[in-house]
Amino acid sequence: MTSKNADSAWAPLRQPVFRALWLAQFASNVGSWMQTVGAQWLLIAHGAALLSLVQVAAGLPVLVLALPAGVLADLVDRRRLLLAVQGGMALLAVVLTVLAFAGHLGPWTLLGLTFLLGCGTALNGPAWQALQPTLVPRDQLRPASALGAVNQNVARAIGPALGGLLVAAAGVGWTFALNAVSFGGILVVLARWRPADSGTPRSVADREQTLAALRAGTRYVRHSPRVRRILLRSALFIPGAAALWTLLPLTAHQTLGMGSAGYGLLLGAVGIGAVAGAWMLPKMAAHLTGNRTLALSALMFAAALIAVDYVAVTAVAWLALLTAGIAWIWTLSTLNAALQLGLPEWVRARAVAFYLLVFQGGMAIGALIWGQIAQWAGLSTALAAAAALLLAGVPASRWLPLRDHAVDPTASDTWPEPRLLAEPAPQDGPVLVIVDYLVPEPNVAEFARAMAHVERSRRRTGATSWNLYRDAAQADRFLEAFTVRSWAEHVAQHHERYTGIDREFETRAKLLTVKEPTVTHAFMQRL
Repeated sequence: MTSKNADSAWAPLRQPVFRALWLAQFASNVGSWMQTVGAQWLLIAHGAALLSLVQVAAGLPVLVLALPAGVLADLVDRRRLLLAVQGGMALLAVVLTVLAFAGHLGPWTLLGLTFLLGCGTALNGPAWQALQPTLVPRDQLRPASALGAVNQNVARAIGPALGGLLVAAAGVGWTFALNAVSFGGILVVLARWRPADSGTPRSVADREQTLAALRAGTRYVRHSPRVRRILLRSALFIPGAAALWTLLPLTAHQTLGMGSAGYGLLLGAVGIGAVAGAWMLPKMAAHLTGNRTLALSALMFAAALIAVDYVAVTAVAWLALLTAGIAWIWTLSTLNAALQLGLPEWVRARAVAFYLLVFQGGMAIGALIWGQIAQWAGLSTALAAAAALLLAGVPASRWLPLRDHAVDPTASDTWPEPRLLAEPAPQDGPVLVIVDYLVPEPNVAEFARAMAHVERSRRRTGATSWNLYRDAAQADRFLEAFTVRSWAEHVAQHHERYTGIDREFETRAKLLTVKEPTVTHAFMQRL
């Protein structure tokens, strides 16, 4: 499926379902940021350490729940999962509102409810992200990722600005009340939407067991160099960038002498930068690789952190935050699109969960570290250390390059059914698979290199062990041997888990042989 005007930054909004969900998510994000401002302003008198715990409480649940949430989103209907989670978060927001207006909302009660809302965010994230590729054509994934980041950052600008004005005019409680109302739009859109495919498994019988699904997702990420590289590049950027979101309230209050309304206007610069960055992204992508985009963004963000604190002028801070918004949107869009473009459907939510684990976990850990440094060594020291961390990650563009070449993650069901004496039961196993190759001597070195890719493919799709042997009596004979936990998982290797890139790797190896390899399947004999 291709689209017209795929290079337009706003093309995904022409898709009706994407547009409706985007607008509903925007309303919800605005409400969430209004609540964050209310919570931060409620705690600002308690010092930097306690203030930073708002970000920690919101992001920490991802460290515990991201991976189970990814498994869940790959095993159940994602739309129904999102409805349940969003409904639960709406109820928590109502409880927060009632306690605030009743005057019973102390610091630790606030942080506890923020933590529970963070649990909802952690459960929501993998399912939400995994739905995005089903809402737009494949060639619109990068602008769709940019629009997702724009959504969050414009909401980050508008929400705090409205929240700051609301706190000043009516009190903190109303920020919590409007957040509760903001969940309504997304609940209505999800309830009315009837997708052809929202991630439902083929049948209950075919559904993976939870622990097996978790192992399969972990195995996929461990043996996917592309995914690992994206996760590492995220880990080099997010903790340092977290300093801006954590310490900006203190910068506004202490360095620039602003109140809650001024703090909201500062965040408005980030939102404007995000919109500008999204608008520039398609044109910039035509001239810069993703790798160079990440390096440039880290430099821009580090410069913004230094400028916002060391030049205590409101206009300079505003321009610095505008630059930070551009850098933030470029980084998130580049990483997210690179991840989504290479993920097969069967493991998409689980791989996204690892990304969210790094992203939100990095935000939470970064917030905790910078809050403590600001408390004990000063605000300027914390911001300078965060900028130094971002700059230290710039050389990663050389030793951890982001690959821009396209991969084919679509399922490629080309497996010839094996001839067996009897059809095994799905739970039978472990299964030993032996593939017999005949390779001419001139092709041996190249064949070995090709089989290194095949190994990663087998392990990503289910192999728990893999080895390549050379026959001691026949030099041109090679035996590939790998084991899979069960027959059901081996069948999955050749159907929904077998993608275009896996087929490409296997084809390269087979082209170096003199005839079609023979395959033997054996089951462990129980004694």
